[in-house]
Amino acid sequence: QVQVVESGGGLVQPGGSLRLSCAASGKIVSIHTMGWYRQTPGKQRELVAALPSGGITNYADSVKGRFTMSRDNAKNTMYLQMNNLKSEDTAVYYCNAAGTTLYGTDFSSWGQGTQVTVSS
Repeated sequence: QVQVVESGGGLVQPGGSLRLSCAASGKIVSIHTMGWYRQTPGKQRELVAALPSGGITNYADSVKGRFTMSRDNAKNTMYLQMNNLKSEDTAVYYCNAAGTTLYGTDFSSWGQGTQVTVSS
């Protein structure tokens, strides 16, 4: 069983910043990819940023130059620094962690989501 928990959402004015955190815990041997996704009502969940272990971050075009993703492999934790936020960034943000458990099985676990609202 692998649990993923996000934190750090909230209300911010346009042009402001927020930092989201995500922590994975449980019987984890390794996490090969961690990613951030977001979803608004009536739309499909979309990729914001994904970072494979030892790899290069892949960002959605809409957030390039404004969002920065980082991860701490020792703590199974990742972060999303969001700067110059726009109203269109308003969404529920979800964290995903994918890897291998102590039992040798693969997992892909989602957090419960955290609301980000950009509004004046």
